[in-house]
Amino acid sequence: MANATAAHPRSRPDGPTSNGYTLSGAPHRLGRLGPVPPGERGDLAALRARFAREGHLYLPGFFRPEVVEAFRRHYFEATAHTGLVRPGSDPGDGIAAPDRGGFDHAAFRTALFRGIVPGPAYEAMCRRPELVAFYRWFLGAPEVHLHRRKIIRHALPGESGIGTATQAHYDLVYLREGTDRVLSSWIPLGDCPVARGGLVYLERSHHRVRAEETAGRLRRPAASLTADLPSLAEEYDARWLVADYAAGDMVVHSPYLVHASLDNRDPDGVIRLSTDIRYQSAADPVDGRWQNHWHLDDGL
Repeated sequence: MANATAAHPRSRPDGPTSNGYTLSGAPHRLGRLGPVPPGERGDLAALRARFAREGHLYLPGFFRPEVVEAFRRHYFEATAHTGLVRPGSDPGDGIAAPDRGGFDHAAFRTALFRGIVPGPAYEAMCRRPELVAFYRWFLGAPEVHLHRRKIIRHALPGESGIGTATQAHYDLVYLREGTDRVLSSWIPLGDCPVARGGLVYLERSHHRVRAEETAGRLRRPAASLTADLPSLAEEYDARWLVADYAAGDMVVHSPYLVHASLDNRDPDGVIRLSTDIRYQSAADPVDGRWQNHWHLDDGL
């Protein structure tokens, strides 16, 4: 997503950071992302009520871990020749190369955008039968549509500063030409504890965003809100919600819910890998701009 603006990052190193800004650890500003209780997982009415209230569904263990780990291996094996992972390491571990001076950006872009993104392994991961079945059930739609523009990201350990993590935003600003019933799946491709830089959500922010969108006060060009997550939490008087994600987890979130990612500060040098994809009822209007494969030059 496009980056926006911010002041100088704060430098306290003791808590989670995003784009160099340290999140407040105060209990009214930082909390844990609550998973859907096991008793609600098969209860459609309860899930829909939770989604309306919280703006997300955190579904631990949605996929079998080996399915996700197999794709993680595929990604790093396909890009190992670019200097992304540590020489001599198991690509499936996704350990970053200590010397990034040898990273071949051109070779990586070719491997990503001509190989992985349009490739059958990624398509199969995003169209897993359990995922399609979930969206048909949750949306109450006999047919669902997966947007072809599917985004896969890695975050290197140790990178910090403006532009290194996904800035705070909500998805609707990028999907204005379709339905607002489009839902996003964020899937960590491998274990992703807080230190590895997963997604964070601004608690129940979708209520305010939806109200301001409806009133016409928040319509804006496609752009992030800010890189300064601590200030945004103050503005919204809300908590950032974090989680220690595991391979196989998935979060489904509303297009109105504000979210961002943390910096990767993994002490073992492990690369965070994740994908975000979007499903909707096939009967609803589709944003045509999202029906081509993702590329950094696609203008979205």
